[in-house]
Formats: sequence, C-alpha cells, structure tokens
Amino acid sequence: MKSLITLERLFNRIGDALGWLASILFLLLLLNVVYDVVMRYVFNDVSIAFQEMEWHLFSAVFLLGVPYAIRASGHVRVDVFFERLSRKTQAIIDILGTLFLLLPFCLLVTWYGIDFAKESYQLGETSGDPGGLAYRWIIKAMIPLSFGLMAISGLGLIVHSLNTLVNPQASSSKQDQ
Repeated sequence: MKSLITLERLFNRIGDALGWLASILFLLLLLNVVYDVVMRYVFNDVSIAFQEMEWHLFSAVFLLGVPYAIRASGHVRVDVFFERLSRKTQAIIDILGTLFLLLPFCLLVTWYGIDFAKESYQLGETSGDPGGLAYRWIIKAMIPLSFGLMAISGLGLIVHSLNTLVNPQASSSKQDQ
C-alpha cells in the first residue's frame, strides 16, 4: 500500500510540474500579446512572428495544462451526478473511464501524432507567411508529447483511485499534494 501512495506522489509531481510549466508559458503568452498590441497600436508595427508565437504559446499552454487538469481533477465530467456518489464508486468510475476512454484515445493520438510531427520535421515545414516562424515541427511535436503526458496523468488517476479503494484513510485527496 505504501508503494501505491509513493507512486501516486510521483505522478502528482509530474502533473504539478506540467501545471507550473503551463502557467509560466501563460505568462509568456501574456507578455507576447501585450508587446504585440503595443507595437501594433502605438508604433504601427506588425510582426507576423509575434502573432504566430501567440498561437504557439496558447497551444502549448492548453496542451500542457490538460495533463495538470487531469491530476487536479479539473477535467470535464458530469459533476452533478459524480459528486453525489461514494468515494469508492467515484474511484471505480475513474478507473474504468481512464482505462477504456482516456488511455486508448491518448495512446492513439500519441502514436499517430509522432508521424505528424516527424513528417513536418523531415519536410522542414515553416510558416506560410513571410516573416513567420520557422520550425513548425516543434509545435506539432507538442501534440503527441501532450497526449503522452495525459496518458501518464491518467495512470496517476488510476493509482489515486486504487489508493482510494484499497485504503481510503491513507489515500490523500488530489488537492492536498
């Protein structure tokens, strides 16, 4: 049992690190938008690269924030019904949902996303706009990376749910760690 709790804490640290990284990227996104707006409306200067960086950063924030949301139980579900269930029933639903829905989908997107990013890298894909960003493969590689990290967060959710089933007193809430 103690090893399950230790394993849960390891998965939680990974999820927390992703949440921290997503929050740092969000601050960079905020600075990028402020800079772009000031340059556009005060100095009448437009940068395609900074505009593209906005959606690159937004994508990274979203893609790295979802694994954290899974870790923090902030993911989408029908809470009106879920909250009324016992902790053990919630744990069973989380295990089944993760095993049959989350993990297969994440692994499928990861598998096919690798080729998507690899093809972009091999083609040397860049922005279609003059002055845009090069190395489009980097943002495309975020897709399989993110879904792989979501699968890892899903494994953490399974371990947390197993801890809840095996030893409800020792299993800490996901918000405490």
